[in-house]
Amino acid sequence: MRVYTRKLKLSPSTFSQPSKTSAGIPLQKLPFTHALARPDHFPSLFVPLLGGLAVALLAWGFIELSDEVLDGDTRQFDLMLLRAAEALRATHSGLTVVMRDFSGLGSAAVLTLFTSVTVGYLLLTSKRLMALLVAAAVISGALGIRWLKLGFGRARPASEFAELVAPSLSFPSGHAGISAIVFLTLGALLASTRIQALERAYILSTAALMTLLVGVSRIALGVHWATDVLAGWAFGAAWALVWLLLARRLTSPPR
Repeated sequence: MRVYTRKLKLSPSTFSQPSKTSAGIPLQKLPFTHALARPDHFPSLFVPLLGGLAVALLAWGFIELSDEVLDGDTRQFDLMLLRAAEALRATHSGLTVVMRDFSGLGSAAVLTLFTSVTVGYLLLTSKRLMALLVAAAVISGALGIRWLKLGFGRARPASEFAELVAPSLSFPSGHAGISAIVFLTLGALLASTRIQALERAYILSTAALMTLLVGVSRIALGVHWATDVLAGWAFGAAWALVWLLLARRLTSPPR
């Protein structure tokens, strides 16, 4: 049996000329082929997309919770947790002292101190844009929560249920919301300076834990309804993510 072979004449131009589609467009010029040719481009797209999804989910949760509160559907849930917190304080006298300390982490004085120290350090290291973004995120978030309080006009729990008496309105919780903005923003900035995934996870987990403790302390002290705190967390986390995504966009080098 004879085997016939055919010699192909290949020129250098065969390899140098880009393949074309039926429309005559080089494949290298198409957007999806550019992305495929740059594997490192996927992480840069994944992070903002995931962050945007998280913001959308948090915003949706805040809106849904707000509707439930306005309709009065959360009253039984709020009263149940309020009475449970009162009973817990009555049986565990030391709990009140601990919750007061945790609540202090979300006070205006402490959060202002954290923010001022961070902004000062960023200015000292010539990161003026980042310093401006951190200050803008916290100040605008605090103003946003104040406007929301005025808009909803929800009263705080009655004084007989509360360990502390606060004069301002209740929904959403300012302590929970602003502490989420400050701690999550600062945690993300600090985590971005570390390379090891475990170190980043530890820093972000600590920031989330501090935010959680502040919110829980407000419920335990009877200063807020539970849904006030949930709304504050949702607003604060979404607000922090929006400004972190903006900071990533403005400070990332062009690709």
